[in-house]
Amino acid sequence: MKNKLKLPVPEKDFWVFAYGSLMWRPGFTFAETRTARIYGYHRHLCVWSWRYRGTVEKPGLVFGLMRGGSCVGRAFRVAAGDTVATVDYLHEREMVGDVYRPCLRPVRLDDGSRVEALAFVVKNNHSQYAGKQPAHIAAGIIKGAHGPQGSNVEYVMETASQLDTMGVRDAALAQISRMIGAEARL
Repeated sequence: MKNKLKLPVPEKDFWVFAYGSLMWRPGFTFAETRTARIYGYHRHLCVWSWRYRGTVEKPGLVFGLMRGGSCVGRAFRVAAGDTVATVDYLHEREMVGDVYRPCLRPVRLDDGSRVEALAFVVKNNHSQYAGKQPAHIAAGIIKGAHGPQGSNVEYVMETASQLDTMGVRDAALAQISRMIGAEARL
């Protein structure tokens, strides 16, 4: 099947793994959503956002999947008839700066079953790769960044809120959220 990501996405239902804004603003049609865990990667504010949640002059920080550990997020099942449109949409949204590597990875759904899902893993040799910033530095960057999609604080707090509603504890995100402060609450 032809798609902009040039991945072997099957002509049947497939899954997308979300760990940041895709969890609370997927922007594509899906048939089902489940809590899921990907192994071998963890969520981290490690990508400079020059387009969505910041600018080139004052970049924000957004999430990427980095090697190591595991990450709980959402898995969206996309029906066969929506696969090409969904993959093309995700290409336009996630591959703007080419900072992510789209790949198919196994994830475990909340019922214990395993599925292969499309995930976006950060390229650690890319100019937008911010690496692991100390929490107090990351919080300062986030507080001062705003882009066409809104404030960087909103992005972080929406992600934290989504994880909270799912019953997921992300210690690193909780620490950053506390540092951003009560004035940042949505």
